[in-house]
Amino acid sequence: MSVLDASVLADGAVPPRIALVGNPNCGKTALFNALTGSRQKVANYPGVTVERKVGHVLSPGGRRVQVIDLPGTYSLRARSPDEEVTRDVVLGRFAHEDSPDVLVCVADATNLRLNLRLVIELKRLGRPIVLALNMMDVADRRGCRIDAAALSAALGVPVVPTVAVRRGGVRALLDQIDRTIAVAHAEAPAPCGWSEPSSHDLRAYHQEVESILARSLRDAGRPPLMTRRVDALLLHPLFGLGFLFLVLFLMFQAVFAWAEAPMELIDGAITALNGAVAAALPDGALRSLLTDGIIAGVGSVVIFLPQILVLFFFIQVLEDTGYLARAAFLLDRLMGGVGLHGRAFIPLLSSFACAVPGIMAARTIENRADRLATIMIAPLMTCSARLPVYTLLIAAFVPDRAVFGGMVGLPGLVMFALYAAGILSALAVAFVLKRTLFKGAREPLLMELPAYRLPSPRNVAIGLFERARIFLTRAGTIIFSIMVLVWFLASFPGAPEGAAEPAIHYSLAGMLGHALAPLLAPIGFNWQIAIALVPGIAAREVAVAALGTVYALSETGGALESSLAGVLAADWGLPTALALLAWYVFAPQCVSTLAVVRRETNSWFWMAAMIAYMTVLAYAAAFVTFRVSGAILGG
Repeated sequence: MSVLDASVLADGAVPPRIALVGNPNCGKTALFNALTGSRQKVANYPGVTVERKVGHVLSPGGRRVQVIDLPGTYSLRARSPDEEVTRDVVLGRFAHEDSPDVLVCVADATNLRLNLRLVIELKRLGRPIVLALNMMDVADRRGCRIDAAALSAALGVPVVPTVAVRRGGVRALLDQIDRTIAVAHAEAPAPCGWSEPSSHDLRAYHQEVESILARSLRDAGRPPLMTRRVDALLLHPLFGLGFLFLVLFLMFQAVFAWAEAPMELIDGAITALNGAVAAALPDGALRSLLTDGIIAGVGSVVIFLPQILVLFFFIQVLEDTGYLARAAFLLDRLMGGVGLHGRAFIPLLSSFACAVPGIMAARTIENRADRLATIMIAPLMTCSARLPVYTLLIAAFVPDRAVFGGMVGLPGLVMFALYAAGILSALAVAFVLKRTLFKGAREPLLMELPAYRLPSPRNVAIGLFERARIFLTRAGTIIFSIMVLVWFLASFPGAPEGAAEPAIHYSLAGMLGHALAPLLAPIGFNWQIAIALVPGIAAREVAVAALGTVYALSETGGALESSLAGVLAADWGLPTALALLAWYVFAPQCVSTLAVVRRETNSWFWMAAMIAYMTVLAYAAAFVTFRVSGAILGG
């Protein structure tokens, strides 16, 4: 199978479009990756923030085919924004976008009973359908025996067994898609309409599913003994929670340990580039802009890419193995104590990487009150944008030594404590919200636990590549623009001749910092911190580079972090550093997060409410931390 270049269609014809539809956890995304490889684009559907994944593939017959990966759904009776998008794409309700030529319904072969109801509902639309029986390797290991020919005859649609994670595991599916497209174009079937199924329709679906299974399912099989034994441990109320917290703790330790070597390589490259540019240009504004503003600024953010990818790696592996769904099930009772739905765990865990996808993941929560509560607390999770600030302050004020008998590093332990503070504060806010603004009966958690499976290296690689691309694009656009602005504000107007103070005092940035200083003085922040907080409104990770600019440091990457840590340790007291850490636990959100909140809630009110409550919490936490730590250390 080969993936198509953009130049395959010389005649400019519009390629046929197929849509992958299926239940959550059916392996649909793995199938999409197997079909399209890394040549795929991620964007949003018009008017909504639901991600749209589109790729292209060259079929065995030489036909260029566009593949759309739709969000998982159990039915066209949409109960969440994700499911609404799937329904609207399938029914052709989006303006300027026709219905797919072929629907490829992806079904988990190990759980055919649950998956077949969606197949029957889609079949009644009258559109060409191919049923992909995915994860057939897992079904075989469980002793599940499905007669694909009998299933095809019972449904009246082609049925193709697939193994998306195995090389060549989708070849037969591509052949069938090619034939179905040819037939669809020859016959041009007219689709029938769709209406909300009634209770009678639902009972009819159930009866039809049982009839089909009776004719095609030879042996339902059962989860392997090992799976049942593992679940008995990992879903245990005590051992299971302990194991989950251990996994999270090791994940945060790995963010430091695994990322150290690649961060040093990036640091060396940035330092070499900065030195080359400085040597090639004469002293002046242009050299200062390139070395102190752009390379130093953007480089001080790019260096944290390895830490962010380590975090995403863990999240993706946990999801691909099937453990993430079990963690949500395990935490349902714990989260229910503060009024949250068990499904909130996945959005909250995703928010550790970035609040934007975390907030978007809340769309899977059907109840609006539960969904809003999750959105409002998701930014309290410690996102990767806070890592540069945490790392800097930990390096400046926390000794690099081992504790607990040498098993754990103190910097990693402090980092874990900061993450824990975010989690506990989120739970506390949720407790208040669910008993005030979002009152109502808590809905039970109903979800399928996917089969355990080894993560596909290909899927993990594609996912990490996409995250790296998004991060570097952000660094090359938003952060680039911010650092140019910060450099300008810190450089102009210049210091008067014979000035006793550093030039930053006389700049626009210095004026702004001094203007904000009285407001921030009660929480121990000086005017330099005030300057760093302002660009953080757009992207919090630029605070490190902003501080480097404010303190007139010319180094880049790790050298900047090292020099800045020394400067801060000498210039700030420990109470100020602790207060800034407390501030960043609750720090008001970046512009991109607020924009997503506005679009997801379709309301300016909730965006404004998030700004207000997080600002108040951040100021209060920093105030208490500064005063209490100052009193203790002063005593």
